[in-house]
Amino acid sequence: MPKDTHKIEIADEQSFPFDGTRLVSTVAQILSDHDLNQSEISIAVVDDPAIRIINRQYLNHDYETDVISFVLDFDETNSRLTGQLVVSTDTANNMANQIGGTMEDELLLYVVHGTLHLVGFDDKDIESASEMRERERHYLALNGVEHRWQGTKSDGEPH
Repeated sequence: MPKDTHKIEIADEQSFPFDGTRLVSTVAQILSDHDLNQSEISIAVVDDPAIRIINRQYLNHDYETDVISFVLDFDETNSRLTGQLVVSTDTANNMANQIGGTMEDELLLYVVHGTLHLVGFDDKDIESASEMRERERHYLALNGVEHRWQGTKSDGEPH
């Protein structure tokens, strides 16, 4: 069996301090758990104005959001994935203040959520959203985080 090789890079384009090692190791764990042996994932950590521009440009949504994920290439035969995540620390900080958590734990949730999208999960209906929440809880728990969701938007996204 081939050894997993994951290239996971972070581009930090914002002002909040965070633990990138925790983000990278969690993404690597999710990829390995889903039998992706060779992956290249970039994580852009940005502020709300930047994620709003990306959301408008690529998804035609003119508002800030927590995470956007892009599958750039997926080769099921060779268990290879190339993808990008864009996460907002402003949104993470605002939500953490509302629910009494930390910005870093909220940011981890966004990275987990986006990575689950990359590996094939969706949350377009109640059943798939429920399954995704369960997987999020699992990966957050591996990091000692018990997340309390305030609810979900109509598309199943955490908010």
